Amino acid sequence: MTETKTRSPELQHAAGAIEGLRQDLFRDAFGYRPMGPMRTDGPLTRRLPEALAARVAWAPHAAVLGAALITFMAGFTSVGNGGVLMAGLLPAICVAMTLIRPVGAFWISMALVPVGAVVGGAQPWGPSAFLSHLVVLFVVAARTRPRTAAWMWALTLLLGLVVESALSNGTGGPNTAGMAVASAFALLLVSLVQVRREAQREVTVQRTVTAVERDRRTLLEERTTIARELHDVVAHHMSVVAIQAEAAPYRVENPPPELEQAFVTIRENAVAALTELRRVLGVVRADDYEAPDAPQPTLADLDRLLANVGEAGLATEKAVTGAVRELPQGVELSAYRIIQEALSNSLRHAPGAVARVEIGYVLGGLGLRVVNGPPTGPVKPSPGAGHGITGMRERVTMLNGEMTAEATPEGGYEVTAFIPAQPADTGASTGASASAGTGAGAPTGAGTSTGPTGALGERAWGERA
Repeated sequence: MTETKTRSPELQHAAGAIEGLRQDLFRDAFGYRPMGPMRTDGPLTRRLPEALAARVAWAPHAAVLGAALITFMAGFTSVGNGGVLMAGLLPAICVAMTLIRPVGAFWISMALVPVGAVVGGAQPWGPSAFLSHLVVLFVVAARTRPRTAAWMWALTLLLGLVVESALSNGTGGPNTAGMAVASAFALLLVSLVQVRREAQREVTVQRTVTAVERDRRTLLEERTTIARELHDVVAHHMSVVAIQAEAAPYRVENPPPELEQAFVTIRENAVAALTELRRVLGVVRADDYEAPDAPQPTLADLDRLLANVGEAGLATEKAVTGAVRELPQGVELSAYRIIQEALSNSLRHAPGAVARVEIGYVLGGLGLRVVNGPPTGPVKPSPGAGHGITGMRERVTMLNGEMTAEATPEGGYEVTAFIPAQPADTGASTGASASAGTGAGAPTGAGTSTGPTGALGERAWGERA
């Protein structure tokens, strides 16, 4: 029986470190990896003109080439014409090479250290070699990842100690110590910038994913709510049709058999439709959901809504234009919910402002407009993601309407919607529209106006329809 031996955690960490070294600095070390242009959407570069920003995007390339030129001049100054190839030209080429083959430039720079030490004396880090290798480490670390910076620093320190020990019979002098300190600070700075940038990128991605998921969840919840409300509305009317069809033969003395059979057929179809409706739409109800006992709100209940938000601290005005009439219950319910959500947003995001609700009855449907001014007073606006607008837009879309929601030039916010609708069928139920246009069915109160000259007059909303 063969026993499976597992490696200790120390060996596993060591194997992972060696594999990381191979992946970062040995695998495809001289691969072609050109440096792309710098992003110009930062807090400073975004303010530049477009033509200048296009040139600034290549600033890192110019900086690297400038460092290569400085390296060449430092080598030329230190050795003159005799050793300019080894002390000036080759280190400058290594610096410039980081633009296209960064890891390969690191290895060439490492190879030049012992060669330059043999040619120039006991010190492995001459002025040009010191500057060249420091720039190479900085650029390569900026183009890779923090783990690569750690490997490069360790290899640089090891190489410097070995070369100094071999050439001067010492244990590492101040030349290598200076390179170790300077490169450590440079690589630490680059690594911190990279870690911060990566964290910002992950936060941005997470926020985007969270916002998308929140929008999707809000949309699904709103669709579920709409399906429940439509189920209640349609189920109510189908129940009325079934009851009236069953009671109709008893209202007529000696009805013909054909009429009785017609009412029986109407009732059977209504019951079948009601059963199918409950089977399809009933699945959206939660297990603990209970249908409301009270009727669903309509525009006739708008005054009560305005009074409630007024008690909560939002001053409101109302204007009604056109001939007030009863609309289908689904339209009335959606219009009420849209106004309710818009006023809730005004209450949260514009404390101290005045909200105006305008309703326009036109031939083709119903126009809505809710606008509020900028926030005033000591109360700060509440933060929010604006998902209420998603629900309002979903309601309007399901009714084949149109909606806009945008900030006003004065600093407030405006929500406008047009919902196409035909007048409700007054013959569907007894006395269902007896109060349309009068009494409780007609919105009244201060600020109410009628006629085609109002802000949302019949002509204006007719053009939108």
